[in-house]
Formats: sequence, structure tokens, C-alpha cells
Amino acid sequence: MTTLTTDPHVTQTFPIKDTIWCAGCGHFSVLNALDGSFGRLGIDGKDALVVAGIGCSGTIQNHVPAYGYHALHGRALPSAAGAKMANPELTVIAAGGDGDGLAIGGGHLMHTFRNNPSIAYIIMNNSTYGLTKGQASPTSQGGFRGFAAREQVDPVMLGLSIPATTFLARSYSGDGDQLEQLTDAAIRHANAGRGFAFLEVISPCVAYNDRYHEWPAHLVDVARTPGYDPRDRAGVFTQLLTWDEEGRVPTGLLFLNEDAPLVDAAGPAQQDVDPASNREAYRKVLASFQA
Repeated sequence: MTTLTTDPHVTQTFPIKDTIWCAGCGHFSVLNALDGSFGRLGIDGKDALVVAGIGCSGTIQNHVPAYGYHALHGRALPSAAGAKMANPELTVIAAGGDGDGLAIGGGHLMHTFRNNPSIAYIIMNNSTYGLTKGQASPTSQGGFRGFAAREQVDPVMLGLSIPATTFLARSYSGDGDQLEQLTDAAIRHANAGRGFAFLEVISPCVAYNDRYHEWPAHLVDVARTPGYDPRDRAGVFTQLLTWDEEGRVPTGLLFLNEDAPLVDAAGPAQQDVDPASNREAYRKVLASFQA
């Protein structure tokens, strides 16, 4: 696991504390895969940043050999995208839970698919707000603690519906080998400058939504599905809808578009706008507030 660095670029290091997670939490598998990726991919911790959201999953950045940033609730993605924009050579990984990423942060996810920055994003989906003791989240199953039986948010299907999307994957915390492979693949995709790599990990909450005994019967690995082509968007969409109707949940590399054009355009805050051209308008606005 993580060791403290003696790299001269790092001004101060902090002892790694115990995690806040319960024994058996699926997030341990995610941490193990992510921590191992640095070694497998040869990533130096001083060249990497892990940005985490709020919730149980939002402490993962404390336990990996890289710089860490604890973002505001739902704001991990814009924080990560901003870091990548400021330092394009940085390996940037965002991480968070389904509540953080699909409720308050849901709008950011949609636009990150659209803008397609070369960062990786890992959502640990336990279908509950574990840190605040088990409320229903956007991915909670119908009937969970009185949750109305309505459709759950599916971030993979959301990503498929956006033409700019380049990488969609899903894994299960009980399948460590697959999780390691997909974590590595997501980071490689982003570091190669191919765009936004999205990885959802089904990570059961043993305290408030323990479904470990249910998941294996529903999962289907696309790598073992004859004829499945992750580069065929229409085919993937059709197959995922079929599996959804059958109550099955696909895992693996679900969609890949390595040929998508990357738009290297400045965001609104970076556009070259001459303040002098708006000086008179500013003066009028300020004057309107004067007595």
C-alpha cells in the first residue's frame, strides 16, 4: 500500500490514517486497484492528483501515493478538469460516490462527457448515502427504505447518449482482477490524451445496503459475450437495453471511441476578452448602485 514519499518536490507529507470504511466495504477493492495502478503504470506520485468528492468514497485520496484534493460536494469533476487544464502533464483522477456524482454533481457529469477532458473518473456506486446513514440515492433500487419505485439513474447510458463520450466501463468490487484491469485502462486512456474515461464500480455498502449476495447472479462480463463490440455505439446501446430488461448488469469495457475528435477550445473564463471593451458597461452598472 501507500508509503510516504521523500521526494524533494513535496514540501510536506502526512501520515496515512486508517480509513473510515466498514470492514467488507467495497471501496477497499477500489483503493487497492487504484493504489496498484501507480506501480503498474509507472506513475510518480508527484505527477498525479486524486480529487475526491464528499461521502465515504470521498476519503480515498487520503490513501493513495499522490497529491490529494477534497472537493466540495458534487464538484470533484470541475475541480479535476481545472487541475488538468492548469497542468496538462498531470495524471488527474477524480473519485466519488453515486450520491456525490449523480445527484448534486449530476450536471457536472453530463458536461464532462460533453467537454471530454483527459481525466479519469471512478464512481463507487453503493446505491445509498452511507456516510449520512443510509438514505436513498439516485441509484437506489425501488422500495429501498421507502424509496419510490422509479427508474434509477444509469450513468453509462447517459454517457452513451452523448456523442463526445470516449470511454465507459463498469466493474464490481468483488472482481478484483477485472477492477484492476479497468482502472489501469481508464488511466491509460486519459493519460494518452484520448479524453474522459468513466469507470463505475458497483461497491456494496455492508452497513446500509448490503447486496453482495445478490450481485453475482445479475452480472454479465462483456469480455465473455460473443460478438460484443465496445466500438459499436448503436450495438452497445441495444445490448445494454436488452440486458436491463432481463435484469442483468453488464461489466467490463462497455464503450470505447478512440477516434473522437478532441476539442481544444478555451472555456468561457479563458476566452480572450479585453476588459477595456466593456469598461463603459461596468461603469454604468456600478453607477446604478450609487446613491
